Amino acid sequence: MCTSLTYENSRGDQFLARTMDFAFELGGQPIFMPRNQTIKGDAGEFSTKYGFIGAGRNLSHYMFVDGVNEFGLGAAALYFPEYVAYQKVAPTDKLGLAPHDVTAWALGNAKSVADLRELVKTIQILDVPVALLGITTPLHFIFSDSTGDTAVLEATSADLQLIDDPVGVMANAPQLSWHLQNLSTYGTMQAAERPLHDYEGLELKTQGPGTRALGLPGDYTSPSRFVRTVYNKHYSIKTDNTPDTLNLLQHLLDSVTIPKGVKLKADGKSDYTQYRGYANLSERTYYMEPYDNLELQGVKLTDKMLTEWDTPVEYPLDHTPHIKALN
Repeated sequence: MCTSLTYENSRGDQFLARTMDFAFELGGQPIFMPRNQTIKGDAGEFSTKYGFIGAGRNLSHYMFVDGVNEFGLGAAALYFPEYVAYQKVAPTDKLGLAPHDVTAWALGNAKSVADLRELVKTIQILDVPVALLGITTPLHFIFSDSTGDTAVLEATSADLQLIDDPVGVMANAPQLSWHLQNLSTYGTMQAAERPLHDYEGLELKTQGPGTRALGLPGDYTSPSRFVRTVYNKHYSIKTDNTPDTLNLLQHLLDSVTIPKGVKLKADGKSDYTQYRGYANLSERTYYMEPYDNLELQGVKLTDKMLTEWDTPVEYPLDHTPHIKALN
């Protein structure tokens, strides 16, 4: 499944964070992709111009599910079952892309969300399976940049266009428009305490702070995770520096992070949060936090990497739980 959110701290720095929730072990790790690459995608060859860092894996070629590029454009791919309408072939004037190659194409060719709005008119997402899973992955995508501009790409028809995301949150199915309308169900909720009324002369005792949020959904379905993330993002206290912001994002994702075993699929396998990814769009830095080690592990895009490195670089993750003894 997965949940993602954008965040702007009080200094104006922009971030894009996500959970990667899946039952099949994806084995992703931070990978640096240099400028000017030719990638043999599963729907055909495509080229990139810009360097980027993100979570990916090298199978028949490098595939990415999220990351940030040298201009501060961030992207994340999330599962979108039963709503995609991929095409079988691309028109002669458009580039055909497999769904699992869209993230790398976008990060490698767009400088901003505004730039991407025009570029998506030149591609078609095709019904092409990924060999690792043996299926065509149903995906939609959230993009955000260093200005805070945020939009979603949902291939529900052959006509591809970015959809504005005013709350900067995305989960899974249904479409973003449905999730935004569903927020009205919870529009009266606040972070304050609700005063209680007496009933038939009975003086009711308070249940404490937070009673104005009674009814906030707490399950792991996509609609509930979307609402919970919007609410927590809206009421969280603003941070003013990078370490505090990353710490806050960890706490915000805690409410939608799925432990192993609590969300089972029909086949009995467990969807769980394999990792959490954090992109600092203003500082061009990407962090991963695997399930078994909650310490952030980051890579910053440097000028040296962008101008001198010409081959992809993989950064293995440390999966050992880190515990600090105080005596």
